[in-house]
Amino acid sequence: MAHERTTTDVWTYGDRSALGTDMVGDVDLTGFSVEALDGGIGKIDEASYDVGASFIVVDTGPWIFGKKVMLPAAIIKRVEVENETVYVDRTKEQIKDAPEFDEDRYRDDAYRDELGGYYSRSDSGRGDQPL
Repeated sequence: MAHERTTTDVWTYGDRSALGTDMVGDVDLTGFSVEALDGGIGKIDEASYDVGASFIVVDTGPWIFGKKVMLPAAIIKRVEVENETVYVDRTKEQIKDAPEFDEDRYRDDAYRDELGGYYSRSDSGRGDQPL
């Protein structure tokens, strides 16, 4: 059974030891590559470390035609500082099917609630499960 997260949980970095670093927030993740469960999705354009409101914005390049996606902090499962790579606990399809990134609203509570609800419903680590 999937672990249900609240929309607040999804905006908080998980166990720092599980991330492979206890320096999340001390390391600027901008420019790091992002790997989904089934392959690369792009590079981090922006990262936030705000308490209860942390996220990364990923520029997907040609993967989904140059769009950006916003990923809540809790779906980050590992950070490899040496390789400048962030690993997330979702498939490419789950990320592609998320609500569209809205440059004008991405810091608004209503937009975060919508996006947080989507990611908290998704079954982490299980790309074969419906959202």
